[in-house]
Amino acid sequence: MSNVYNLYCDESCHLENDGINVMVLGALWCPDEKRKEIFERIREIKADHGFGNDFEIKWNKVSRSYVDLYLDLVNYFFDDDDMHFRALVIPDKSALDHKKFDQDHDTFYYKMYFDLIKVILNPEYAFNIYIDIKDTRSQDKVNKLLEVLRNNHYDFNKKIIRKVQQVHSHEVGTLQIADLLTGAISYLHRGLSGNKGKEVLIERIKRRSGYALNHSTLYKENKFNLFVWQPRIIE
Repeated sequence: MSNVYNLYCDESCHLENDGINVMVLGALWCPDEKRKEIFERIREIKADHGFGNDFEIKWNKVSRSYVDLYLDLVNYFFDDDDMHFRALVIPDKSALDHKKFDQDHDTFYYKMYFDLIKVILNPEYAFNIYIDIKDTRSQDKVNKLLEVLRNNHYDFNKKIIRKVQQVHSHEVGTLQIADLLTGAISYLHRGLSGNKGKEVLIERIKRRSGYALNHSTLYKENKFNLFVWQPRIIE
């Protein structure tokens, strides 16, 4: 068994004032020693459907005409014991009261990232964490996330979390799978409809995971773990 794991993290609707209430953070992880094998299989699946390796898998690209490609990718994720996924859902950003908890939205964001990843991290292993470059603040987010995770895990010797690094999703197949699964959870929890391809894909994820996807799974669920976050109530 590998002693080093890679985490590929994605986010959906994470901005405070984007007009969308639901926020989702997602992480796919696998052994580092299996990384190349997984990358190659994703490339092969793309090729089987007539797409080159430069075709980026994205939830926003899912449509009826591409659905067979995406179904094969979802099936591959569930068939491969080396890949695991966890998503954290904040159902209603508009209900957050940051002042009551003496925080701003950025602080809340990093708390949620910690809640997403803490279930995955294990002091017996080392982890490389990769996040998608989304905006000009990406490097600031990398630095802050690394600080938060190490402090919360007392990882002062840097043995558990080796690095947090920003990457381009179009270059990393596993990050693209993370985007796909995170996007599916976001679409479902936002109550969206009308895209037949996306609806078919969500139904496949439900069937393969064995979950309805609208409630938290068991805490120790290891393949497709879902946590629907609820705020603490302070009188």
